[in-house]
Amino acid sequence: MQAKIDNRFCEIELLSKEENKVEVSLDGKIYEIDTVMAENGFCSILYHGHSYNAEAIRKKDGMQFSITTNFQHFEVEFTNPQKKYLRNRKKEKTNETQNVITSPMPGKVIDILVSEGDLLKEGKGTIVVEAMKMQNTFAVSRPCRVKKINVSVGDSVNRDQTLITLE
Repeated sequence: MQAKIDNRFCEIELLSKEENKVEVSLDGKIYEIDTVMAENGFCSILYHGHSYNAEAIRKKDGMQFSITTNFQHFEVEFTNPQKKYLRNRKKEKTNETQNVITSPMPGKVIDILVSEGDLLKEGKGTIVVEAMKMQNTFAVSRPCRVKKINVSVGDSVNRDQTLITLE
């Protein structure tokens, strides 16, 4: 999942949660913290022997928060790249033509569900990409033919990399 903290973007992933102990990855760096949630968004955080108090106020859409800790204030917004990809696909649909399948985030190709030359119906899955320990199947938004497959199973892919070209 991506997070925007004020004007900084980062990748954040919950690795484990066992009672009050939480392990998160923030831009690849792992943090082990002990949290105690109180009422109304207040929490106590223990990290490397230091105690912090924080208040998190959830905004109306549920993915934005105002966080105050140690007299500092942060605006935090979480985004799910897969949902963003699907929203963009809906926009593409209104533009009528989807000519490529691109990766919305860095990941690894797990499976390719089509072959070059295949005729596809709208909604047919084409490729499975694993990112942030989730497997995502990307489908076509219109009937089309697979022109070229630009990756292989096991390849690492970058954000916005063209995976499959359609015609």
